[in-house]
Amino acid sequence: MLENRDYTLIIDKSGSMSTPDQANGKSRWEVMQESTLALARKCEKLDPDGMTVYLFSGKFKRFDDVTSDKVAQIFMENDPAGTTNLAGVLKDATDSYFKRKAAGETKPNGETILVVTDGEPDDRKPVFEVIVNASHKMEKDEELGISFVQVGRDAQAQKFLKALDDQMESIGAKFDICDTVTFDDMEDMSLTEILTNAIND
Repeated sequence: MLENRDYTLIIDKSGSMSTPDQANGKSRWEVMQESTLALARKCEKLDPDGMTVYLFSGKFKRFDDVTSDKVAQIFMENDPAGTTNLAGVLKDATDSYFKRKAAGETKPNGETILVVTDGEPDDRKPVFEVIVNASHKMEKDEELGISFVQVGRDAQAQKFLKALDDQMESIGAKFDICDTVTFDDMEDMSLTEILTNAIND
């Protein structure tokens, strides 16, 4: 299932991502860069045309066909700042999948979207709506998966991610397409290992 699948990585670029609370005094943003590079290398093996990467805060930017040699430049040109408008970027990513699917341009095994965030979104409700709407456009459970990974220890972010994991079907999602990893779930695993596992899952 891993091959013939597309991969999209959505990275929180809000101001709090510059917090230096990671191992060896690194910031969340620095750790994110290392993990993105490792993930890009893994995705290249599964999907030679690279992955789609979004950076988001109040607005978002999209980078297509990102291979490992493009990661450093993306991080060099962008610094954490702003708020956490998750709904906007998630809608763009899911809409893009269904557009490509309608045009016959998706991979046979669908797509995995990985979202790395360190805080609760500006507004929860639209995020839930985007996911429910996406689930109703799906034909089968495994064609689209969204994995949310928490960086840092924000308690509100953790609550929000738990709700995504547990409540989607009760609020009308056709399939349970969300999977979440909170900071407490990580234990001794690095962000790189978590993201790689999310792809393997």
